[in-house]
Amino acid sequence: MTSTPSTKDTGALSGVRILDMATVLAAPLGATLCADHGAEVVKLELPDGSDALRGLSPVKDGKALWWKVANRGKKGISLDVRKPEGRDLFLRMLPEFDVLVENFRSGTMDKWGLDLETLHRVNPRLIVVRLTGFGQTGPYAKRPGYARIFEAMSGLTNLTGELGGRPLHSNFPIGDAVAGVFCAFSIASEMARLRGDPSSKGVEVDLAATEALFRLLDFLPVEHEQNDLVRMPAGNRTSYTAPSNMYASSEGAWFTLVASSNAIFARLCKALDREDWLDDQRFQTNPSRVQNIEELDGALAEWFAAHGYAEIEERLTAAGVPFTKVFTIEDIEADPHYQDREAIIRLPDPDYGTLPAPCVVPRVPGRTNAVPRTGPDTGEHNSEVYGAFGLDDAALDKLREDGVI
Repeated sequence: MTSTPSTKDTGALSGVRILDMATVLAAPLGATLCADHGAEVVKLELPDGSDALRGLSPVKDGKALWWKVANRGKKGISLDVRKPEGRDLFLRMLPEFDVLVENFRSGTMDKWGLDLETLHRVNPRLIVVRLTGFGQTGPYAKRPGYARIFEAMSGLTNLTGELGGRPLHSNFPIGDAVAGVFCAFSIASEMARLRGDPSSKGVEVDLAATEALFRLLDFLPVEHEQNDLVRMPAGNRTSYTAPSNMYASSEGAWFTLVASSNAIFARLCKALDREDWLDDQRFQTNPSRVQNIEELDGALAEWFAAHGYAEIEERLTAAGVPFTKVFTIEDIEADPHYQDREAIIRLPDPDYGTLPAPCVVPRVPGRTNAVPRTGPDTGEHNSEVYGAFGLDDAALDKLREDGVI
């Protein structure tokens, strides 16, 4: 693994200031993605450091590794906005920010005296991104939301699993990740609007994580209405193209392969010395291959199980057939393509020197993004951030005594 040079160019979001008071993963990830591209992000936590992400694995030596990489590139402050002094300090800071990101249940900030009208009174151009499970309206608005809930309710989980078996979740909160990307997209979109018109006002962005996931599943509603179909799990196959499945070599190496177009299927047949399949009426078009998938997949699985992965890799690569071994993180670290593109960067960290993390995405040729530091400790930058608002050490000590910071 190599480290990207730390020379800093101006990112596309340079000059944008974001106050991230959200917890755990989805909304904070949105702010982190913006930080990757030059936004200045201040992470606001409760003084007790009780954000659940600080307790989720992986943890080492009592240090929250996931927190460190998920909140990279941010400054950290602590503040309890539920206390009167905390609320006052929060409103005092707000005019200096362009975006506020929060993920509390609908109506929670109103209870703290931080309703939208109050926020916009102190900063009329503020973008308030509210990322919740189900949105600010509707009968589920006040329900708690977690990634697996978003995934199951969006229809995504119902597409994952073996045919006739139970639905399966991924061993990663993909629902949070997708919602986080939509959060970053929301921030970038609204900032583009504000930058284009100095007279524009701030808005409230109502981002429902369940809707973010559902938005990706374009075909579900139209397929149901027009074809009267409810798409169900199909294992590692796809129900709309073939062949597209997971196969195992003779030594048990798993790899995924897609040869859905007629041209690629022809190359696959030649690579496997099975050009007789090209004359088989069952396999001549994608619809016919889908209709006869059991026979086709059975024949492919039998061929692959009789050959070693090295030979399979050589044949498929030479033929230009899309495939890949199923990568673990060890495979990613050792892969020459990942290495050449420096897809793993090392983040400076006060506890471990540096920590590995995925690179900034996307890349812009000619622009080198600064390597961000790992996520901050609770209140690590209190003196720096609050000092800019005129609070001296004595004032900060009093706020600490009172549990405000």
